[in-house]
Amino acid sequence: MVGTATHQSFSSLFKTTYSLAIRLWHWITFLTITASIILVLFASTVFTIKGNLSMVQEQIQQKGGTVTPDQARAVAHEYSDKLWMLHKYVGYGLCFLLLSRMVLEVAYSKQQRLAGKIKKALAFQSLNQEQKSDQAHYLLVKWGYVIFYSLFLIMALTGLGLAYEDVPFFKSNHKLIANVHSFVQYLIYFYILSHIVGVIKADVTNNKGIVSSMINGG
Repeated sequence: MVGTATHQSFSSLFKTTYSLAIRLWHWITFLTITASIILVLFASTVFTIKGNLSMVQEQIQQKGGTVTPDQARAVAHEYSDKLWMLHKYVGYGLCFLLLSRMVLEVAYSKQQRLAGKIKKALAFQSLNQEQKSDQAHYLLVKWGYVIFYSLFLIMALTGLGLAYEDVPFFKSNHKLIANVHSFVQYLIYFYILSHIVGVIKADVTNNKGIVSSMINGG
């Protein structure tokens, strides 16, 4: 039984290996989320309507033309509209990735599933301080995944609610959906930053090779 293996560390007993499918999913999701963040960043700063309104007016005036504030606003609006449209398409991609992750989870055996790993780790009886420390860290990481996927699901559902805002239910709850979507994005940013810092720290300390294992599956 796992609890009686005193000669092995918790880390070796619960060593994680990543399948090709999950590694591809991880990196594609990382790149897609990064693209989404970049689009939001630019749409919310450099390409805002207010920020480009005067620029449009100045450029047309320098070319000898004339433009009313409403006309300039319509042109400036196109900049942000294009970026938000791209953000919506990337969001569809993220929804597909989330759905594919659910399919992968169902396809795994009970022991390979996230819930199975957490259950197995909780049932493990640590026999020394090192095992207790490793067990606590392992569970922290796994519960972190649960939180991330939960936030991911909320972002996907609220994002779809904003994308299909003409649907009566979504239209009547637009403000609430938008506020939830906006708030949860910051929680995801915080998780991603914490995840990256944690992985780098682990890779240079007591879990060397953790990054390469997500690349080559070792």
